[in-house]
Formats: sequence, structure tokens, C-alpha cells
Amino acid sequence: MTAAELLLLAGYNPERIRSEGAFAKLCGACPIPASSGRTNRHRLNRGGNRQANAALHRIVVTRMRGHRPTIDYVARRTSEGKTKPEIMRCLKRYVAREVFSMIRRRSLATPDAP
Repeated sequence: MTAAELLLLAGYNPERIRSEGAFAKLCGACPIPASSGRTNRHRLNRGGNRQANAALHRIVVTRMRGHRPTIDYVARRTSEGKTKPEIMRCLKRYVAREVFSMIRRRSLATPDAP
């Protein structure tokens, strides 16, 4: 179901999504500056497809529980002083980047269907 949500976002014409950043924006996983004063931080975009964002969230939570490279990444970023929401924002963007590359690779490999 999670993969289906992300594939539905791409639709029948994945070529319309021109870049990884555009896909992340459609998913609601692009960073928006939320800095004030001396604090330099970002937050997730509240726009975009809510179902795709929820799918990314499920993927990130699952990876944080059982995917060894992700667990190591979370431990490293926590030691750097990042909060859990900030780490999840970074992971959502990373997953969106992975999904976009898979969709793009798949759309280039298959001929257009009617």
C-alpha cells in the first residue's frame, strides 16, 4: 500500500516530474527555512500530497526500527544534536530521492503504454 501511494503520485506520466526536488515538493518532503535569530533550521513543507507524505513517514518509521544503516544514521545525527523531527525530515527527503530515481529509471526502461 505504501509503494502504491507513491506510484499514484507519479501517475501514468512520470516524465512530467522533472527533478528530484519537484518530486519531493509533490510529496511534501521539501525543506522550508524556519530560521530565526541565530538558529539555522528547516521544517517540512506542509503542502503536497498528504497520502504520499504519510507513505514516506511510514517508510521512515519502519527504517528507523529495523534498517541498520538508518539506525546508524539516526544515532550519528542525534549525537550531532539534531532532534527526531529534524532527522525524520532528512530521511523523508532521502527516501523521496530514492523513490524518484526508481520511478525515473523504470519509466525510461519501459516503452510508453497506450
